[in-house]
Amino acid sequence: MNTQTSLLGKVALVTGGGRGIGKAITRRLAEAGANVVIASRKMENLEATAKEFSMLPGKIIPIACHVGRKEQLEHLVAETLTRLGPIDILVNNSATNIGQGPSLEADDEMLDKMVEINIKSAFRLVRLIVPKMIERQKGGAIINIASIAGLRPQPGGLLYSFTKAGLLMMTRSWAQEFGQFNIRVNAIAPGLIQTDFSEFLWKTEATRGQFEETTPLRRIGQPEEIAGLALYLASAEASFVTGQVMVADGGFTAT
Repeated sequence: MNTQTSLLGKVALVTGGGRGIGKAITRRLAEAGANVVIASRKMENLEATAKEFSMLPGKIIPIACHVGRKEQLEHLVAETLTRLGPIDILVNNSATNIGQGPSLEADDEMLDKMVEINIKSAFRLVRLIVPKMIERQKGGAIINIASIAGLRPQPGGLLYSFTKAGLLMMTRSWAQEFGQFNIRVNAIAPGLIQTDFSEFLWKTEATRGQFEETTPLRRIGQPEEIAGLALYLASAEASFVTGQVMVADGGFTAT
């Protein structure tokens, strides 16, 4: 194991860790030796992931949690502290993308849910975890999974785009504020990745073909290609990297 990317003795919390990008990140962190708590609403996905990766060096613990509920986030952090100890790495990966379509058709309920999951969950977890990072004086790493939709509007995706843009600005603001405590805060902005979450964008040959045609690498991405960036940002390899947005989109935003 590369000593610079080793996470032996580290504790990580990954929201949405049961499938897709979160699952791939969980694997890379546990391969590097971190003990990882994975959280989402569906315990069956979490348990399946923990079982699949049970032979990796790092321990994986599933905890059911609705990230849009403040009391459940408080329970999640308390359980993590009890079972694994202080948190060194936070990956805010959980997201939702309802309200696709004309912006004038989006209603207050859609708006509230998008903000609750995509913005408030990260905000609340940072408030719960960072004070203890500061007290320990050992630094830490926060990785926010955003989207290229936060850099340029996703057609028919006003709510998703503005919440992901908000997460990027939160990333930069936290990096400014927490840098003095050696707490690094970065974001990853994926393009189209082949997951259940984004299935509506790639499941038909026509829609997938549109993305492949306009992407310089001529394909969509895989969750593992985002996980490698997350491992880098969580490790000592990125010890001088904070406040950054790392785009992984096959060159889509370069066109």
